[in-house]
Amino acid sequence: ASFTISLHKADNTTVTIKLKPSLPPSCRIRMKNVIVSELRIKPGENVTFTFTCSTPEKYFITEIQKSIDCVSGPCPFGDVHLYPPGLPRLNRTYIWDVKASTKAGLELKFSTSWLRQIEPGETCPDSVSYNINSCIDKATVNIGTFCRNGSVSRIKLLGGVVMSLHLPWHLPLTTSGFNIANRASIKRLSIIESILKGESSITLMSPNYPLGFPEDELMTWQFVIPPNMRASVFFHNYSLSNCERKEERVEYYIPGSPSNPEVFKLSDSQPANIAGSFNMSLQGCDQDAQNPGILRLLFQVIVQHPQVDENVTHLVDLSKEKNMTVTIHLEGWPSYIPLMSEPICLICKDPRTCDRVLTLTSGAVYKISFLCKDLSRLRITAEKGIGCMDIRWCQRRIYSLSVPKAITGLPIRLHMFIWKLLATDMINIEITYPSLKLQQRVQEQRCNTSYGYSIVSATPETELNVGVFCPGGSIEKIQMRNNITISLKTFGKGFINESIPQDLKMSFVPHIKDECIFTVSPNPKAKVYLQTPNWPHGLPPYVSISWFIVVPSKRTARLGFSEDRMGVACETGRAYVNIKEETLGAEEIVRREDELLPQPRNMLHNFWVNVSNCRPVDKTQLALQFWVTSADKQIDLGIIVAVVAGAGVLTVIGLAVCCVKKKKKKTQNPMVGVYNANVNTQMPGRKGLFRKGRQNNESHVYAVIDDAVVYGHLLKESNGLVSPEVDVYRPFDGPIGSLPPSPPPFSFRKDIKCSSNTEEEPLPLTDADQDTYTFAHQKSGQSEDSGDANKKDKGDTSVPLLENKEQDGLVE
Repeated sequence: ASFTISLHKADNTTVTIKLKPSLPPSCRIRMKNVIVSELRIKPGENVTFTFTCSTPEKYFITEIQKSIDCVSGPCPFGDVHLYPPGLPRLNRTYIWDVKASTKAGLELKFSTSWLRQIEPGETCPDSVSYNINSCIDKATVNIGTFCRNGSVSRIKLLGGVVMSLHLPWHLPLTTSGFNIANRASIKRLSIIESILKGESSITLMSPNYPLGFPEDELMTWQFVIPPNMRASVFFHNYSLSNCERKEERVEYYIPGSPSNPEVFKLSDSQPANIAGSFNMSLQGCDQDAQNPGILRLLFQVIVQHPQVDENVTHLVDLSKEKNMTVTIHLEGWPSYIPLMSEPICLICKDPRTCDRVLTLTSGAVYKISFLCKDLSRLRITAEKGIGCMDIRWCQRRIYSLSVPKAITGLPIRLHMFIWKLLATDMINIEITYPSLKLQQRVQEQRCNTSYGYSIVSATPETELNVGVFCPGGSIEKIQMRNNITISLKTFGKGFINESIPQDLKMSFVPHIKDECIFTVSPNPKAKVYLQTPNWPHGLPPYVSISWFIVVPSKRTARLGFSEDRMGVACETGRAYVNIKEETLGAEEIVRREDELLPQPRNMLHNFWVNVSNCRPVDKTQLALQFWVTSADKQIDLGIIVAVVAGAGVLTVIGLAVCCVKKKKKKTQNPMVGVYNANVNTQMPGRKGLFRKGRQNNESHVYAVIDDAVVYGHLLKESNGLVSPEVDVYRPFDGPIGSLPPSPPPFSFRKDIKCSSNTEEEPLPLTDADQDTYTFAHQKSGQSEDSGDANKKDKGDTSVPLLENKEQDGLVE
């Protein structure tokens, strides 16, 4: 098809048809016998042309530029039409260059659809966009880019205007959508009028956004608000320039305000809950010529109905609290930011100071109110710090870790309350729940309460997630090293349940050597599950954790592990599980990471379970879970029969001895001794282990050092660097300590081979501080530990670690 474009000379309009940038010239323009890639039609010309392809809209765009002089001649007020008609269906850009004096600014009025400002790079849904620039002398300021269907009804500009309208090729638009309404001096860069109807939201930006606002300029926005609505202003993104003189600020003119204009810094919380229409102005400053910086602002105005309970205030008394902050926010904050179009919830600490997030600090009393239709969207997060730098001042004090009534009394759900407990290196923290004790939250035992406590221990080298605990369990206390963070987290809407009162207590205690120690009293009615911290990711390298299990005298406990092995491979050192009853002569059960864990066993006395980690290989981690049950001790009838039978035998022997003595008294014949060389003169008894005394032979010297030998004297040497010697077996008869069984020091956790024939690895040593070292020997007639049932070799002499009088500290 052919096209004819005729331009009148008086219209001052130029039409240019050109190829889209970066496209090959696959389509051309033909005029008679001439083929060109670009066509420019000037005022007064009449041109007929065709395209060499059937889809020119893929390759060409049209630019129509019109000059309007409002300085030397009359200004053509009224609607601005799209001229000329009959253009080909290509993407079109209309540009109106309106020249005007700075003493008489121009007013652009938009049709009923009005405009909506968008950020640079954003596109309009219908691909129709307006770009408005203000021309002051030779300087051009970009007022902004706008789409149709918004709230911006008028824009007044100082000086001339360059207005651009971008239309897609498929949209047959016939009107420009704006008119030149008036000329008036405004004495500022521009004024943007926005009319908001009903509940709505508008986002606006400072001129040249995100580049800098012109130096020492003034810009105003006028907001028309329905009389029965409330408006709130929020700054979402801003930056400040470097001022030499004056100060950048925001000014509000609010009808009925006792102090107009109200002046705010850009960093202040802006006015909220404004009743009626108002103006807002942005004032720049004289900038530093060497380092001007950038003044820019993106803000939002939200209009909503007044809330029914906006006059209802809630008293939050934090005057007696110390080191505490309370933040009221929307659910999901700060990671979740609601859309600007969503209805908002505002928290106000006075009728005009409202925001989506409100932070209250200790030492003051607040009266807050809520402008929110649905308070269930709001949450409270609070934080309190407690510290101890000198144990002499803190040791006897017990701190109650409970949520203050000032928070629980608010009609908002508590999301989290955080206690940050700070202590020096030699001061540790003890956690108890006296009324109900604590239960560790694991997969096998869920919390039935509406809240729980997440405990994280932070040493200088390691952060240890101890676990989640809730009231109503078997853990009497938890002792941890260094700084602790305890977070009360709610699981449901039932917090706080009066039937489960908060009773978490904390105190500072002297230094402990393990990373964490749990004291557990198993509930006789349930199976107690316990697992290592950092579950399921595993313990950090070289960390030791202990559990002290309390077994009452009339009860027995049963201990079992959820897995057969530790499931960790060590790169350096060894991982150990130590089990030791707290009674004289108790056998210590030790398992390495390459051995099977013990099968379920009965424990008759209080006992320790210690888990110590090595440096794992690759991604393997030590994550261990075990369980404990408690039951009444069962009286063994066989033992009773044996005791009674034994008593009867002793009675018979006693009677026989009495009879023999009486008979001897009656016969006074002298005794006659006869020597018999074939009779053994030794007293009858148990045959000795050695045929001659150990002092007189070398039967106790071993040719090969293996797992059945412990090198006691090596502990007296420095760091175990002296070549090991042999030792003599001596039974252990020392006192039983109250500290957990301690794993060996890591300086001895390397493989020691004293002979090329040695295949087994000797167990590492434990610093016992002058204690003797023994082997765990099996009593006669007693079966092997069921955990080692798979070891068929009866010569296997795996030796458990022995008890220390003083627990070793672990280096992380």
